[in-house]
Amino acid sequence: MSPRSDGRVRYAVVGTGARAEMFVRALVLDHADTSELVAFADVNQARMDAHNRWLAELGHRPVATYPAGEFGAMLDSERVDVVLVTSVDVTHDEYVVAALRAGRDVVTEKPMTVDAARCRRILDAVTETGGRVTVAFNYRYNPLHEQVRRLLADGAVGEIGSVHFEWLLDVRHGADYFRRWHRDKATSGGLMVHKASHHFDLVNWWLGATPVEVYAAGRLFFYGEAGRRHGYARDYERAYGSPAAVDDPFALRLDAHPRLRELYLDAEAEDGYQRDRNVFAPGVSIEDDMAVLARYSSGATMTYHLTAYAPWEGYRVMVNGSRGRLELEVTENDFVDRGTAGAVKGAALHGVEAAAEGGGATLTVRPFWEPPRQIPVDCRTRHGHGGADARMTRVLLGGEPDPLNRAATADDGALALLTGLAANRSFETGQPVRVADLLTPR
Repeated sequence: MSPRSDGRVRYAVVGTGARAEMFVRALVLDHADTSELVAFADVNQARMDAHNRWLAELGHRPVATYPAGEFGAMLDSERVDVVLVTSVDVTHDEYVVAALRAGRDVVTEKPMTVDAARCRRILDAVTETGGRVTVAFNYRYNPLHEQVRRLLADGAVGEIGSVHFEWLLDVRHGADYFRRWHRDKATSGGLMVHKASHHFDLVNWWLGATPVEVYAAGRLFFYGEAGRRHGYARDYERAYGSPAAVDDPFALRLDAHPRLRELYLDAEAEDGYQRDRNVFAPGVSIEDDMAVLARYSSGATMTYHLTAYAPWEGYRVMVNGSRGRLELEVTENDFVDRGTAGAVKGAALHGVEAAAEGGGATLTVRPFWEPPRQIPVDCRTRHGHGGADARMTRVLLGGEPDPLNRAATADDGALALLTGLAANRSFETGQPVRVADLLTPR
Protein backbone atom coordinates (compact mmCIF):
# COMPACT_ATOMS: atom_id res chain seq x y z
CA MET A 1 0.00 0.00 0.00
CA SER A 2 1.41 3.38 -0.99
CA PRO A 3 1.76 5.86 1.87
CA ARG A 4 -0.34 9.02 1.98
CA SER A 5 1.00 12.54 1.61
CA ASP A 6 2.43 12.58 5.14
CA GLY A 7 4.41 9.44 4.33
CA ARG A 8 2.48 7.17 6.70
CA VAL A 9 0.18 4.23 6.01
CA ARG A 10 -3.14 4.33 7.91
CA TYR A 11 -4.01 1.13 9.81
CA ALA A 12 -7.16 -0.12 11.55
CA VAL A 13 -7.30 -3.13 13.88
CA VAL A 14 -10.39 -5.35 13.92
CA GLY A 15 -10.56 -7.66 16.92
CA THR A 16 -9.11 -6.15 20.11
CA GLY A 17 -8.30 -9.18 22.20
CA ALA A 18 -4.87 -9.95 23.65
CA ARG A 19 -3.08 -10.61 20.36
CA ALA A 20 -3.97 -7.16 19.02
CA GLU A 21 -1.67 -5.55 21.57
CA MET A 22 1.46 -6.78 19.78
CA PHE A 23 0.42 -5.03 16.56
CA VAL A 24 -0.76 -1.90 18.36
CA ARG A 25 2.53 -1.47 20.23
CA ALA A 26 4.50 -2.05 17.04
CA LEU A 27 2.50 0.60 15.19
CA VAL A 28 2.70 3.35 17.80
CA LEU A 29 6.14 2.65 19.28
CA ASP A 30 8.32 1.05 16.63
CA HIS A 31 6.94 2.20 13.29
CA ALA A 32 5.27 5.55 13.98
CA ASP A 33 7.44 7.17 11.30
CA THR A 34 5.86 5.02 8.56
CA SER A 35 2.55 3.92 10.09
CA GLU A 36 -0.45 5.47 11.82
CA LEU A 37 -3.03 3.63 13.90
CA VAL A 38 -6.38 5.31 13.22
CA ALA A 39 -9.20 3.00 14.42
CA PHE A 40 -10.37 -0.09 16.28
CA ALA A 41 -13.36 -2.27 15.42
CA ASP A 42 -14.75 -4.97 17.69
CA VAL A 43 -17.98 -6.54 18.90
CA ASN A 44 -17.11 -5.34 22.42
CA GLN A 45 -16.71 -1.65 23.26
CA ALA A 46 -15.06 -2.35 26.62
CA ARG A 47 -12.13 -4.10 24.94
CA MET A 48 -11.62 -1.21 22.54
CA ASP A 49 -11.75 1.21 25.46
CA ALA A 50 -9.08 -0.84 27.26
CA HIS A 51 -6.77 -0.58 24.26
CA ASN A 52 -7.34 3.18 24.12
CA ARG A 53 -6.41 3.48 27.79
CA TRP A 54 -3.18 1.59 27.06
CA LEU A 55 -2.51 3.90 24.13
CA ALA A 56 -2.77 6.85 26.52
CA GLU A 57 -0.18 5.18 28.77
CA LEU A 58 2.13 5.10 25.75
CA GLY A 59 1.57 8.79 25.11
CA HIS A 60 -0.63 8.20 22.06
CA ARG A 61 -4.00 9.80 21.49
CA PRO A 62 -7.09 7.53 21.62
CA VAL A 63 -8.24 6.31 18.21
CA ALA A 64 -11.75 6.04 16.83
CA THR A 65 -13.76 2.96 17.82
CA TYR A 66 -16.43 1.25 15.74
CA PRO A 67 -18.85 -1.62 16.36
CA ALA A 68 -17.90 -4.59 14.19
CA GLY A 69 -21.13 -4.12 12.23
CA GLU A 70 -19.85 -0.72 11.06
CA PHE A 71 -16.58 -2.11 9.71
CA GLY A 72 -17.25 -0.90 6.15
CA ALA A 73 -18.14 2.60 7.29
CA MET A 74 -14.96 2.72 9.36
CA LEU A 75 -12.80 2.01 6.30
CA ASP A 76 -14.14 5.08 4.54
CA SER A 77 -14.56 7.41 7.50
CA GLU A 78 -11.01 6.84 8.75
CA ARG A 79 -9.44 6.58 5.28
CA VAL A 80 -7.93 3.22 6.19
CA ASP A 81 -5.16 1.85 3.95
CA VAL A 82 -4.47 -1.51 5.60
CA VAL A 83 -6.61 -3.63 7.94
CA LEU A 84 -5.05 -5.76 10.69
CA VAL A 85 -7.35 -8.71 11.46
CA THR A 86 -6.93 -10.15 14.98
CA SER A 87 -10.51 -11.25 15.63
CA VAL A 88 -11.83 -14.73 16.49
CA ASP A 89 -10.59 -17.10 13.78
CA VAL A 90 -14.00 -17.99 12.36
CA THR A 91 -14.65 -14.30 11.58
CA HIS A 92 -11.40 -13.61 9.70
CA ASP A 93 -12.86 -14.16 6.25
CA GLU A 94 -15.68 -11.67 6.88
CA TYR A 95 -13.25 -8.81 7.46
CA VAL A 96 -10.60 -9.91 4.98
CA VAL A 97 -13.08 -10.12 2.10
CA ALA A 98 -14.85 -6.87 3.01
CA ALA A 99 -11.53 -5.03 3.19
CA LEU A 100 -10.33 -6.42 -0.15
CA ARG A 101 -13.57 -5.47 -1.89
CA ALA A 102 -13.24 -1.97 -0.46
CA GLY A 103 -9.77 -1.68 -2.03
CA ARG A 104 -7.74 -2.19 1.13
CA ASP A 105 -4.85 -4.55 1.79
CA VAL A 106 -4.97 -6.92 4.75
CA VAL A 107 -2.63 -8.40 7.33
CA THR A 108 -4.40 -11.24 9.14
CA GLU A 109 -3.41 -13.32 12.12
CA LYS A 110 -2.99 -17.02 11.52
CA PRO A 111 -4.85 -19.17 10.77
CA MET A 112 -6.14 -17.30 7.73
CA THR A 113 -9.54 -18.88 8.40
CA VAL A 114 -10.99 -22.14 9.75
CA ASP A 115 -12.57 -24.11 6.89
CA ALA A 116 -12.30 -24.73 3.15
CA ALA A 117 -15.35 -22.69 2.13
CA ARG A 118 -14.07 -19.58 3.92
CA CYS A 119 -10.61 -20.18 2.49
CA ARG A 120 -12.02 -20.35 -1.04
CA ARG A 121 -13.92 -17.12 -0.39
CA ILE A 122 -10.72 -15.30 0.57
CA LEU A 123 -8.73 -16.65 -2.38
CA ASP A 124 -11.51 -15.68 -4.79
CA ALA A 125 -11.60 -12.16 -3.35
CA VAL A 126 -7.83 -11.83 -3.81
CA THR A 127 -8.19 -12.87 -7.45
CA GLU A 128 -11.18 -10.61 -8.09
CA THR A 129 -9.72 -7.50 -6.49
CA GLY A 130 -5.98 -7.87 -7.01
CA GLY A 131 -5.60 -6.95 -3.33
CA ARG A 132 -2.94 -8.28 -1.02
CA VAL A 133 -3.43 -10.54 1.99
CA THR A 134 -0.46 -11.25 4.24
CA VAL A 135 -0.76 -13.95 6.91
CA ALA A 136 1.13 -13.24 10.14
CA PHE A 137 3.05 -16.50 10.42
CA ASN A 138 5.50 -15.13 12.97
CA TYR A 139 7.37 -18.45 13.32
CA ARG A 140 8.96 -17.76 9.91
CA TYR A 141 10.73 -14.81 11.54
CA ASN A 142 12.31 -16.71 14.42
CA PRO A 143 16.11 -16.59 13.90
CA LEU A 144 16.34 -20.35 14.49
CA HIS A 145 13.81 -21.08 11.78
CA GLU A 146 15.59 -18.72 9.41
CA GLN A 147 18.82 -20.63 10.04
CA VAL A 148 17.07 -23.90 9.21
CA ARG A 149 15.73 -22.38 6.01
CA ARG A 150 19.20 -21.23 4.93
CA LEU A 151 20.87 -24.53 5.79
CA LEU A 152 18.33 -26.59 3.88
CA ALA A 153 18.35 -24.22 0.90
CA ASP A 154 22.17 -24.42 0.83
CA GLY A 155 22.00 -28.21 0.65
CA ALA A 156 23.26 -29.00 4.15
CA VAL A 157 21.44 -32.37 4.08
CA GLY A 158 21.06 -32.72 0.31
CA GLU A 159 17.70 -33.71 -1.14
CA ILE A 160 15.14 -33.95 1.65
CA GLY A 161 13.51 -37.31 2.15
CA SER A 162 11.56 -36.85 5.38
CA VAL A 163 10.81 -34.56 8.29
CA HIS A 164 9.85 -35.48 11.83
CA PHE A 165 8.29 -32.65 13.84
CA GLU A 166 7.17 -32.98 17.46
CA TRP A 167 5.58 -30.04 19.27
CA LEU A 168 4.86 -30.03 23.01
CA LEU A 169 2.49 -27.56 24.66
CA ASP A 170 2.87 -27.67 28.43
CA VAL A 171 0.06 -27.84 30.96
CA ARG A 172 0.08 -24.06 31.29
CA HIS A 173 0.07 -22.99 27.65
CA GLY A 174 -1.74 -26.07 26.33
CA ALA A 175 -4.44 -25.79 28.95
CA ASP A 176 -5.21 -22.25 27.87
CA TYR A 177 -6.72 -23.41 24.57
CA PHE A 178 -9.30 -25.35 26.57
CA ARG A 179 -10.45 -22.32 28.63
CA ARG A 180 -11.36 -19.99 25.81
CA TRP A 181 -13.18 -19.97 22.47
CA HIS A 182 -10.52 -22.23 20.96
CA ARG A 183 -12.13 -25.21 22.76
CA ASP A 184 -14.92 -25.09 20.13
CA LYS A 185 -13.76 -26.47 16.77
CA ALA A 186 -16.44 -24.48 14.94
CA THR A 187 -14.76 -21.20 15.92
CA SER A 188 -11.08 -22.22 15.90
CA GLY A 189 -10.76 -25.22 13.60
CA GLY A 190 -9.14 -27.10 16.47
CA LEU A 191 -5.43 -27.20 17.25
CA MET A 192 -4.67 -28.72 13.84
CA VAL A 193 -5.77 -25.40 12.37
CA HIS A 194 -5.22 -22.78 15.05
CA LYS A 195 -1.86 -23.99 16.39
CA ALA A 196 -0.40 -26.51 13.94
CA SER A 197 -0.93 -24.24 10.92
CA HIS A 198 2.20 -22.44 12.22
CA HIS A 199 4.16 -25.66 11.99
CA PHE A 200 2.71 -26.84 8.69
CA ASP A 201 3.59 -23.47 7.19
CA LEU A 202 7.18 -23.82 8.40
CA VAL A 203 7.52 -27.22 6.74
CA ASN A 204 6.00 -25.90 3.48
CA TRP A 205 8.47 -22.98 3.63
CA TRP A 206 11.48 -25.11 4.51
CA LEU A 207 10.76 -27.72 1.85
CA GLY A 208 9.56 -25.33 -0.86
CA ALA A 209 6.83 -27.91 -1.47
CA THR A 210 3.07 -28.29 -1.07
CA PRO A 211 1.09 -30.95 0.84
CA VAL A 212 -0.54 -33.63 -1.32
CA GLU A 213 -2.03 -36.20 1.06
CA VAL A 214 -2.59 -36.37 4.81
CA TYR A 215 -3.43 -39.24 7.14
CA ALA A 216 -4.01 -38.47 10.82
CA ALA A 217 -5.33 -39.73 14.14
CA GLY A 218 -6.36 -37.53 17.05
CA ARG A 219 -8.40 -37.62 20.21
CA LEU A 220 -9.34 -35.69 23.32
CA PHE A 221 -7.29 -37.63 25.86
CA PHE A 222 -6.49 -35.28 28.74
CA TYR A 223 -8.80 -32.25 28.88
CA GLY A 224 -12.59 -32.02 28.82
CA GLU A 225 -14.48 -34.77 30.54
CA ALA A 226 -11.40 -37.03 30.37
CA GLY A 227 -10.07 -35.02 33.30
CA ARG A 228 -12.34 -36.90 35.66
CA ARG A 229 -10.83 -40.22 34.59
CA HIS A 230 -7.33 -38.89 35.26
CA GLY A 231 -8.26 -37.38 38.63
CA TYR A 232 -7.84 -33.69 37.75
CA ALA A 233 -11.43 -32.52 37.33
CA ARG A 234 -12.95 -29.92 39.70
CA ASP A 235 -16.64 -29.04 39.79
CA TYR A 236 -16.84 -25.46 38.53
CA GLU A 237 -17.73 -23.83 35.21
CA ARG A 238 -15.32 -20.88 35.32
CA ALA A 239 -12.49 -20.01 37.67
CA TYR A 240 -13.44 -16.48 38.75
CA GLY A 241 -15.40 -16.54 42.00
CA SER A 242 -15.32 -20.35 42.25
CA PRO A 243 -14.02 -21.79 45.55
CA ALA A 244 -13.21 -25.10 43.82
CA ALA A 245 -10.77 -23.27 41.54
CA VAL A 246 -8.74 -21.55 44.26
CA ASP A 247 -5.93 -24.13 44.37
CA ASP A 248 -6.49 -25.66 40.93
CA PRO A 249 -3.24 -25.43 38.89
CA PHE A 250 -5.35 -25.51 35.71
CA ALA A 251 -7.40 -22.44 36.67
CA LEU A 252 -6.66 -19.07 35.08
CA ARG A 253 -6.42 -16.18 37.57
CA LEU A 254 -8.01 -13.48 35.45
CA ASP A 255 -8.24 -11.05 38.34
CA ALA A 256 -4.51 -11.43 39.07
CA HIS A 257 -3.41 -10.01 35.71
CA PRO A 258 -4.55 -6.41 35.11
CA ARG A 259 -4.41 -6.57 31.31
CA LEU A 260 -6.41 -9.78 31.06
CA ARG A 261 -8.88 -8.46 33.62
CA GLU A 262 -9.52 -5.33 31.54
CA LEU A 263 -9.85 -7.20 28.26
CA TYR A 264 -12.04 -10.03 29.47
CA LEU A 265 -13.40 -9.97 33.02
CA ASP A 266 -14.37 -6.30 32.88
CA ALA A 267 -15.79 -6.74 29.37
CA GLU A 268 -18.05 -9.73 30.10
CA ALA A 269 -21.18 -7.66 30.65
CA GLU A 270 -21.29 -6.75 26.94
CA ASP A 271 -21.05 -10.16 25.29
CA GLY A 272 -20.97 -12.78 28.05
CA TYR A 273 -17.64 -14.22 26.90
CA GLN A 274 -15.84 -16.04 29.72
CA ARG A 275 -12.07 -16.30 29.25
CA ASP A 276 -11.47 -18.61 32.24
CA ARG A 277 -13.56 -21.73 31.62
CA ASN A 278 -12.74 -24.95 33.46
CA VAL A 279 -10.51 -26.95 31.11
CA PHE A 280 -12.22 -30.14 32.28
CA ALA A 281 -15.77 -28.87 31.85
CA PRO A 282 -18.03 -30.48 29.22
CA GLY A 283 -18.29 -28.97 25.76
CA VAL A 284 -14.74 -29.35 24.45
CA SER A 285 -14.88 -30.33 20.77
CA ILE A 286 -11.16 -30.17 19.90
CA GLU A 287 -8.42 -32.76 20.29
CA ASP A 288 -5.38 -32.54 22.58
CA ASP A 289 -3.24 -35.43 21.21
CA MET A 290 -2.72 -35.55 17.43
CA ALA A 291 -0.51 -37.50 15.02
CA VAL A 292 -0.14 -36.68 11.31
CA LEU A 293 1.55 -38.31 8.32
CA ALA A 294 1.78 -36.01 5.30
CA ARG A 295 3.16 -36.48 1.78
CA TYR A 296 4.45 -33.49 -0.22
CA SER A 297 4.75 -32.56 -3.88
CA SER A 298 8.52 -33.09 -3.68
CA GLY A 299 8.04 -36.69 -2.58
CA ALA A 300 9.14 -35.96 0.99
CA THR A 301 7.04 -37.08 3.94
CA MET A 302 6.42 -35.52 7.35
CA THR A 303 5.50 -37.23 10.59
CA TYR A 304 4.10 -34.69 13.05
CA HIS A 305 2.83 -34.94 16.61
CA LEU A 306 1.21 -32.27 18.77
CA THR A 307 0.70 -32.88 22.49
CA ALA A 308 -1.20 -30.22 24.44
CA TYR A 309 -0.64 -31.56 27.98
CA ALA A 310 3.15 -31.96 28.30
CA PRO A 311 5.21 -31.30 31.46
CA TRP A 312 7.60 -29.07 29.45
CA GLU A 313 7.21 -26.88 26.39
CA GLY A 314 9.24 -26.97 23.21
CA TYR A 315 9.77 -28.84 19.98
CA ARG A 316 12.04 -31.14 18.01
CA VAL A 317 12.56 -31.08 14.25
CA MET A 318 14.59 -33.71 12.40
CA VAL A 319 15.21 -33.45 8.65
CA ASN A 320 16.64 -36.49 6.86
CA GLY A 321 18.32 -35.99 3.50
CA SER A 322 20.56 -37.56 0.88
CA ARG A 323 23.68 -36.06 2.50
CA GLY A 324 22.86 -36.25 6.18
CA ARG A 325 20.49 -35.04 8.86
CA LEU A 326 19.56 -31.76 10.55
CA GLU A 327 18.31 -31.69 14.13
CA LEU A 328 16.73 -28.74 15.94
CA GLU A 329 15.68 -29.02 19.57
CA VAL A 330 14.14 -26.11 21.47
CA THR A 331 13.15 -26.02 25.14
CA GLU A 332 10.95 -23.00 25.74
CA ASN A 333 10.54 -23.89 29.39
CA ASP A 334 11.70 -27.08 31.06
CA PHE A 335 8.84 -27.42 33.55
CA VAL A 336 5.75 -25.61 34.82
CA ASP A 337 5.93 -24.21 38.30
CA ARG A 338 2.71 -25.22 40.06
CA GLY A 339 2.53 -22.00 42.07
CA THR A 340 2.43 -19.78 38.97
CA ALA A 341 0.73 -22.14 36.53
CA GLY A 342 -2.46 -20.07 36.49
CA ALA A 343 -0.89 -16.62 36.73
CA VAL A 344 -0.28 -15.58 33.13
CA LYS A 345 -1.42 -17.18 29.93
CA GLY A 346 -1.64 -16.75 26.21
CA ALA A 347 -0.51 -13.51 24.58
CA ALA A 348 0.71 -12.05 27.86
CA LEU A 349 3.03 -14.98 28.49
CA HIS A 350 4.36 -15.11 24.94
CA GLY A 351 4.32 -11.37 24.28
CA VAL A 352 5.93 -8.88 26.61
CA GLU A 353 6.60 -11.31 29.46
CA ALA A 354 8.60 -14.54 29.51
CA ALA A 355 8.27 -17.66 31.61
CA ALA A 356 10.60 -17.98 34.59
CA GLU A 357 11.57 -21.59 33.86
CA GLY A 358 14.72 -22.61 31.99
CA GLY A 359 15.08 -23.03 28.25
CA GLY A 360 17.55 -23.27 25.41
CA ALA A 361 18.12 -24.55 21.90
CA THR A 362 20.54 -26.65 19.86
CA LEU A 363 20.90 -26.88 16.08
CA THR A 364 23.01 -29.72 14.71
CA VAL A 365 23.96 -30.83 11.20
CA ARG A 366 25.08 -34.45 10.92
CA PRO A 367 26.72 -35.09 7.52
CA PHE A 368 27.51 -38.61 6.37
CA TRP A 369 31.02 -39.79 7.37
CA GLU A 370 31.83 -36.63 9.31
CA PRO A 371 31.51 -35.52 12.94
CA PRO A 372 28.31 -33.59 13.74
CA ARG A 373 28.50 -29.80 13.49
CA GLN A 374 26.87 -27.63 16.16
CA ILE A 375 25.45 -24.48 14.56
CA PRO A 376 25.62 -21.39 16.83
CA VAL A 377 22.15 -20.19 17.77
CA ASP A 378 20.93 -16.94 19.29
CA CYS A 379 18.60 -17.57 22.22
CA ARG A 380 19.13 -14.33 24.09
CA THR A 381 15.46 -13.38 24.02
CA ARG A 382 12.39 -15.35 24.92
CA HIS A 383 10.12 -12.37 24.41
CA GLY A 384 7.62 -12.27 21.56
CA HIS A 385 8.11 -15.81 20.26
CA GLY A 386 11.91 -15.69 20.41
CA GLY A 387 12.06 -12.20 18.96
CA ALA A 388 9.98 -13.23 15.95
CA ASP A 389 7.13 -10.78 16.62
CA ALA A 390 9.39 -7.73 16.41
CA ARG A 391 11.17 -9.09 13.33
CA MET A 392 7.82 -9.77 11.67
CA THR A 393 6.40 -6.32 12.33
CA ARG A 394 9.57 -4.72 10.94
CA VAL A 395 8.80 -6.44 7.62
CA LEU A 396 5.00 -6.22 7.59
CA LEU A 397 4.61 -2.73 9.09
CA GLY A 398 8.01 -1.13 8.68
CA GLY A 399 8.88 -2.17 5.13
CA GLU A 400 12.15 -3.91 6.04
CA PRO A 401 13.65 -5.93 3.13
CA ASP A 402 12.63 -9.59 3.12
CA PRO A 403 15.15 -11.66 1.10
CA LEU A 404 13.95 -14.92 2.69
CA ASN A 405 10.36 -14.32 1.52
CA ARG A 406 9.04 -14.62 5.05
CA ALA A 407 5.90 -12.55 4.36
CA ALA A 408 3.32 -15.27 3.79
CA THR A 409 0.70 -14.76 1.07
CA ALA A 410 -2.93 -15.86 1.01
CA ASP A 411 -1.83 -18.93 -0.95
CA ASP A 412 0.68 -19.76 1.81
CA GLY A 413 -2.07 -19.33 4.37
CA ALA A 414 -4.30 -21.67 2.41
CA LEU A 415 -1.67 -24.41 2.14
CA ALA A 416 -0.99 -24.40 5.88
CA LEU A 417 -4.71 -24.38 6.62
CA LEU A 418 -5.47 -27.24 4.23
CA THR A 419 -2.96 -29.54 5.91
CA GLY A 420 -4.82 -29.04 9.19
CA LEU A 421 -8.24 -29.41 7.56
CA ALA A 422 -7.14 -32.63 5.88
CA ALA A 423 -5.95 -33.91 9.26
CA ASN A 424 -9.31 -33.02 10.83
CA ARG A 425 -11.16 -34.90 8.09
CA SER A 426 -8.87 -37.88 8.52
CA PHE A 427 -9.66 -37.87 12.25
CA GLU A 428 -13.32 -38.23 11.32
CA THR A 429 -13.04 -40.79 8.52
CA GLY A 430 -10.00 -42.82 9.52
CA GLN A 431 -8.83 -42.54 5.89
CA PRO A 432 -6.08 -40.65 4.05
CA VAL A 433 -7.29 -37.34 2.61
CA ARG A 434 -6.07 -35.76 -0.63
CA VAL A 435 -5.56 -32.06 -0.11
CA ALA A 436 -6.83 -31.32 -3.64
CA ASP A 437 -10.20 -32.79 -2.67
CA LEU A 438 -10.70 -30.05 -0.05
CA LEU A 439 -10.04 -27.04 -2.23
CA THR A 440 -9.72 -26.89 -5.99
CA PRO A 441 -6.13 -25.86 -6.81
CA ARG A 442 -5.72 -22.38 -8.16
